[in-house]
Amino acid sequence: MLEGRHLLLGVCGGIAAYKSAELARALVRQGAQVRTVLTTGAEAFVTPLLFEALTRERAFRQKDFLNPQGGLILHTDLAAWAEAVVVAPATASFLSKLSRGEPSDLLTAVLMAFSGPVLLAPAMNLHMWRHPATQENVSRLRRFGYQVVEPEEGSLACGLTGPGRLPPLEDLLLEIKALLSEKPLSGKRVLLTGGPTREPLDAVRFFSNPSSGRMAVALAQAARILGAEVYLVHGSLAVAPPRGVRSYPVQRAEEMLAEALRLFPECAIAVLAAAVCDLAPEEPLPGKTPKEALPRVLRLRPTPDIARELAARKRPGQLLVGFALEEREKLEDRARRKLTEKGFDFLAANPLESLEAEDTEVWLFSRERETPRILKGSKERVALELLGEVARAL
Repeated sequence: MLEGRHLLLGVCGGIAAYKSAELARALVRQGAQVRTVLTTGAEAFVTPLLFEALTRERAFRQKDFLNPQGGLILHTDLAAWAEAVVVAPATASFLSKLSRGEPSDLLTAVLMAFSGPVLLAPAMNLHMWRHPATQENVSRLRRFGYQVVEPEEGSLACGLTGPGRLPPLEDLLLEIKALLSEKPLSGKRVLLTGGPTREPLDAVRFFSNPSSGRMAVALAQAARILGAEVYLVHGSLAVAPPRGVRSYPVQRAEEMLAEALRLFPECAIAVLAAAVCDLAPEEPLPGKTPKEALPRVLRLRPTPDIARELAARKRPGQLLVGFALEEREKLEDRARRKLTEKGFDFLAANPLESLEAEDTEVWLFSRERETPRILKGSKERVALELLGEVARAL
């Protein structure tokens, strides 16, 4: 999504400025062209040379604004070059100046000359963040159309604990991608299931499977980027749910079904990417059963079929997307059969050998296409392509 995009990174004078270098490097690795503007305060923490080395583009500072070279009108030239502006960290002082429309430094002047999307990532002492003046400035900037990603809670450089930390790199990248993307799912709600379910044998033992839930997390990120409000009902995940996603952790298949049934009526799309255990012990044992007392033969019962339950309640206009893991030589026949039998509008089938791979391969079947669309690449890329295809069917 960031390949070839022109991003201007603004860096203000706070301790979190060192994290801006990590952000610049990550943006470049994802293909973006990044130019940097440092405030005078930022230069007390980081140097223009650092950003020039990481981005292979020029980094600009206040003295360039006061003494432009080569006939540049620096603030308007930078504003014309950029497709989006990201300010991370944004200090309380900077937010105050920008909210008043005071273009006395290069970064503020660029923003006032810029008409495209802007993301502000405040980072500061928790009392400064909570101060009524800062909150009023943030509210005013939002009314101006700026996107503001709230600081996260944690241990701060001042020794206090609370809101004020710059969000993690992954969260900032997600917000930047959302800033630049089209929003075909704007105003839509998307339900996702992900991760494995666990069916208890006793209080400490359970049946499960090796699903990591990474694909569901990638789908949640993609749905956010495309503008949706996302509900993620999930079992144990190897990675944290994305920022801005409503998360509903569960353990058993019955719990996942109950949450899915509760949320589904509000959603335009449901994507069932969870690895649900098909069988569960008929009667879980109480407490922690001693090893020598464990039964040698277990009576098992089927768990609920979440796809069938949702399909039976699907209204006109709602879309249901299933996932299936199949052996490659049987994939197409089984996927087409499940597409019809389960009542899916789309079915994403993974070849079995892709289970442990870093990248993924998905065969996307639909009721409207005779041949499947084969998606390959990172889970993030495949998730975006998959949901883009589904969004076009709404």
